[in-house]
Amino acid sequence: MEYSFYDLLKLIGSLGMFLYGMKIMSEALQKVAGDKLRNILTAMTTNRFTGVLTGIFITALIQSSSATTVMVVSFVNAGLLTLGESISVIMGANIGTTVTAWIISIFGFKVDMAALSLPLLGFAIPLMFSNKSKRKSIGEFVFGFAFLFMGLALLKDNAPDLEQNPEMLAFVQKYTDMGFGSIILFLIIGTILTMIVQASAATMAITLIMVANGWISLELGAALVLGENIGTTITANLAALTANTQAKRAAFAHCLFNVIGVFWVLLIFHPFMHAVEWIVDTFFHTDNMAVETSYKLSAFHSMFNICNVFVLIGFTKQIEKLVSRFFKMKEEDEAPRLRYITGGMLSTAELSILQAKKEINLFAKRIYKMYGMVEELLHTTKDDDFIKLFSRIEKYENISDNMEIEIADYLNRVSEGRLSSESKLKIRAMLREVTEIESIGDSCYNLARIIARKRQTGQDFVEKQYDHIHFMMKLTRDALEHMLVVLDKVDIKSTDVNKSFNIEHEINNYRNQLKSQNILDVSNKEYDYQMGVYYMDIIIECEKLADYVVNVVEAYTGVLDPQN
Repeated sequence: MEYSFYDLLKLIGSLGMFLYGMKIMSEALQKVAGDKLRNILTAMTTNRFTGVLTGIFITALIQSSSATTVMVVSFVNAGLLTLGESISVIMGANIGTTVTAWIISIFGFKVDMAALSLPLLGFAIPLMFSNKSKRKSIGEFVFGFAFLFMGLALLKDNAPDLEQNPEMLAFVQKYTDMGFGSIILFLIIGTILTMIVQASAATMAITLIMVANGWISLELGAALVLGENIGTTITANLAALTANTQAKRAAFAHCLFNVIGVFWVLLIFHPFMHAVEWIVDTFFHTDNMAVETSYKLSAFHSMFNICNVFVLIGFTKQIEKLVSRFFKMKEEDEAPRLRYITGGMLSTAELSILQAKKEINLFAKRIYKMYGMVEELLHTTKDDDFIKLFSRIEKYENISDNMEIEIADYLNRVSEGRLSSESKLKIRAMLREVTEIESIGDSCYNLARIIARKRQTGQDFVEKQYDHIHFMMKLTRDALEHMLVVLDKVDIKSTDVNKSFNIEHEINNYRNQLKSQNILDVSNKEYDYQMGVYYMDIIIECEKLADYVVNVVEAYTGVLDPQN
């Protein structure tokens, strides 16, 4: 046998180059169209048909059905997509992924892209060093594209020559003459191979080379393709392991959809193959047998997924009910915790930013709720009610500490991915938002502690003090409410940032006014010195809280207060 261990290493290296090129190309496309993809996914899923079109478009664009399905699972986990909407998007993703096979067939077998790879690299590298992020991303895309086809060419060149190594073919042929049993066996091999590689594009490329070189028949190549469709669902299911019940349902729906599709195609396997061959012979006929074979396999992949969508799109409700029975909703899914991101799940870097933004918005809303508890605590008279409410505030403060750490950790992991310069700036701003929101939570807890210390004295504020505290707390509430409005805005340019600045200036002026007045009131014996201290502590803490609110607004909008 002339095929040595060194030759095997070259083959594995070629596969690695192919996978690396695919990864770089996919990530670059995501960077170019990251925001647009997020907007499309959340806006174009109003019904099952638009959901399918969305899945096709996004997957064809980013060249990764795994990225799309992981993104969909994470969006379901976040509550941005319903289970029904996610099923239709996943259906579309299965069709979109077939574009990859056609690209490989056309450019890898019909056109000698390897000859153009080096000039493409020469074009890409200067762009990759550009200061403009869009140019850099385009350069990375071209770089990945060139690398992909260099890897594919090397895969073909380093594949064993069966004429010189007939024993390898003999080994394969042991398992090719078992009739329908061979089809089932190769289906299982395709599933396992895709599970290991975690990239259906790579296994599709290997399958195309095997069939084009005559290693296996077209029917067995089609069986491998069916297995690849099942194997690729494992990625989404792994992503959903630490997610909530709805996300697990979405991932399992993807697996179920593909398994059902494979089952009914196996029932009509040979007639289906004949139909595919007739279509290619009629419309895509070519004298090059290797190209024609790759066309037939690509057509099989496309027709299988298109037909499967047509067969099952009317049963999305039934699929939804079935997966809901498998994964029952747990009580802890409704408990306070991170909703939009989970510790063990991280989708592609560019597409993770929206999840983090939604989590930050939820964080801010929880802190606003905490502030409402503080306002209630000020007027709670019964001891049991006071202790219960104070404990709740304390619990919320611990939750806010944990949320800050978890969100910051998530953002740091996202920042390790391949990001555009704009996304890096976004993450930096989001990290500041998280820190400042947690500081608001600390201020709320400090206010609760001041109220608790005042209560222990057995004394109370006079009516005049309460009036001033109420007005200061109202201004602080206004600041918090406007912060939530700002954070919910997608278009930062349309945000009225000045309102936040004006409220903060009013709070500062009011604090200064009350400081001077407090000295006079204590001197005039309107209340004792100790109550004056507690009173001013509340006023000053409210002013600090308002400062943190402005910091959040500045971080989100990038607009600074001109008076600071």
